[in-house]
Amino acid sequence: MKLFYDLHLHSCLSPCGDNDMSPYNLVNMAKLLGYDIIALTDHNSAGNCESAVKIGKEIGITVVPGMELCTGEEIHNVCLFPTVEKAMEFSRFIRNTMPPVKNKEEIFGEQLIMDTEDGVLGKEEILLTVASSVSIDELPELIKEFDGVCYPAHIDRQSYSVISALGDFPDTLKVRAFELTPKADEKEWRENYPVLADKILIRSSDAHYLQNMREAEFTVDLPENSAEALIGFLKGE
Repeated sequence: MKLFYDLHLHSCLSPCGDNDMSPYNLVNMAKLLGYDIIALTDHNSAGNCESAVKIGKEIGITVVPGMELCTGEEIHNVCLFPTVEKAMEFSRFIRNTMPPVKNKEEIFGEQLIMDTEDGVLGKEEILLTVASSVSIDELPELIKEFDGVCYPAHIDRQSYSVISALGDFPDTLKVRAFELTPKADEKEWRENYPVLADKILIRSSDAHYLQNMREAEFTVDLPENSAEALIGFLKGE
């Protein structure tokens, strides 16, 4: 079945995300925009995934628990998991790989953990935008221990992308998918970088604000609308 997707969305847990981007608001907005399946991918944390997944089940949209991990090279990667439990296990692991830099709300903004009804459950005190010590080369194997899958985010951007950090795609990078921003020319990228010729190219918004969420446009063909089916597709299973 063809499903409209956006697999890169931030909530109010991301310090650069708007406080109006609560799990309740973003999931309901995704439903209004015509999506069938979305992923919540806050910076270096899956703390709001449980609430988002619950809301999705209530209104009939699949929410894949995830994270946008910043590797030691300062490369952003989308990480997706079949269950909230696996996402939270990975989240706790990653927290221990990050420097204990405290968030300064007056500079970076709040990092809110919220329930399904916009109630604040707490705040993440460690700044979530810093780099972990996990390298981009070791991430694909590491994430398998948590039944997840990963791929480099927004490869066409001039910051926090594998191209901006390394200049090219390393031969050691063992992934089946890459993410392009919605405005990127997919044909041009495949022609300029032969390594992408047989790869899955995901097109997602990376929205941090409700007004940045886009009407549903891109689709993925899955046997069913579930996190497990999506991850199986991205793994080639």
